[in-house]
Amino acid sequence: MSDFVLAVRVTPRSSRASLGPGRDGALAARVTAPPVDGEANDAVVALVAKAFGVPKRDVRIVGGETSPEKRLAIAGDADALAAIAAQIANP
Repeated sequence: MSDFVLAVRVTPRSSRASLGPGRDGALAARVTAPPVDGEANDAVVALVAKAFGVPKRDVRIVGGETSPEKRLAIAGDADALAAIAAQIANP
C-alpha cells in the first residue's frame, strides 16, 4: 500500500461542488467553500475522499496549501486509485 499523488486545480466559491477533468494532467475541483481559514482545503479533501471512496483521513494536501494548484496524496492501492483518477479525467 502506497500513496497515490494527485494534481488538482481548485476553484473556491463555486455554485456547487464537483470533481472532473482539468488541464495539463490535473483534475478540476470546484468547491462552494471560500478560500479562508483553510475552508476550501477542507472541502477539497472531503470532495476527493468521496470521489475516490476513501476516508477523509486518507487524503492529505502535500503541496500548494495556499495555492489553487494543489498536490494531494491519497493512501491506498495506487493502481486502483490511478484507475479512478483516469475515469474522472476521461468520463
